Amino acid sequence: MERALALGISLNLVFVVIEVYAAHRSGSLALDSDAAHNFGDLISLVFAWGATVLARRRPSSRFTYGLRGGTILAALANALLLIVASVGIGYAAVTRLASPAPVDGTIVVIVAALGVVINGLSALFLARHRHDDLNARGAFLHLVGDAATSGAVIISGVLVRVTGLVMIDSAMSLALAILIFVSTVKLLAEATRLILQGVPTSIDSALVERFLLDQPGVTAAHDLHIWAMSTAENAMTVHLVMPKGHPGDDFLADLARELDTRFKLGHATLQVETGPGCAACSLHLRLV
Repeated sequence: MERALALGISLNLVFVVIEVYAAHRSGSLALDSDAAHNFGDLISLVFAWGATVLARRRPSSRFTYGLRGGTILAALANALLLIVASVGIGYAAVTRLASPAPVDGTIVVIVAALGVVINGLSALFLARHRHDDLNARGAFLHLVGDAATSGAVIISGVLVRVTGLVMIDSAMSLALAILIFVSTVKLLAEATRLILQGVPTSIDSALVERFLLDQPGVTAAHDLHIWAMSTAENAMTVHLVMPKGHPGDDFLADLARELDTRFKLGHATLQVETGPGCAACSLHLRLV
């Protein structure tokens, strides 16, 4: 994924420079707004790349999970950055609607078409990583959104050239700002959930608990905690009540592998209690 992010950063850096220059030459607010959006996404790609590099750092005595959590911070930062960008673009669009300025539709169409190609290629590089990593999904959504907004800017440029109505440029900018804001809310909600150590949306904790209770010898399960160590790795702890005695290391190893396969819980810690019910667990008594 690091190579895909590096390619995306390089392509988008070149495009942002071209787009800013073209926006000032053409007088297009839609192109200027798209440049601002792309610049924000360029920063988000840098965040995602940096977090991915940090995630490979080995655990230490102070950071016992390593720095995997940096990917969650990057996803949150990306979402906040997009929210700020959409508000700024919207404000500029409303201001320009009140006092329209001349727009060169030809330059707008050419540069926006280049944006569709560059962002489409960058998104393609990350496509296969988006299902398993929220950080990659955030970067992928940025790039897909950029390609879509560039496509909308093409439409805006064509309409301005055909009709001569320059306010179409500002109206398109406002529509893009609203679209960016709405599409970012879900990413922001998921990143916030992970920051607060909530259960990732891809995991159903009730199904996990039911699976554990279905295991031979398990009569109860408590203190089930599921959280994300990073945007791609999940952890879990649980106490299993097994009155007939400890099942042995093989049972625990097989159960951990099954939790990883079924629920993507790659770091499961299982504590076995052999007393009757949950009476022997002081931790459980403090939480109920």
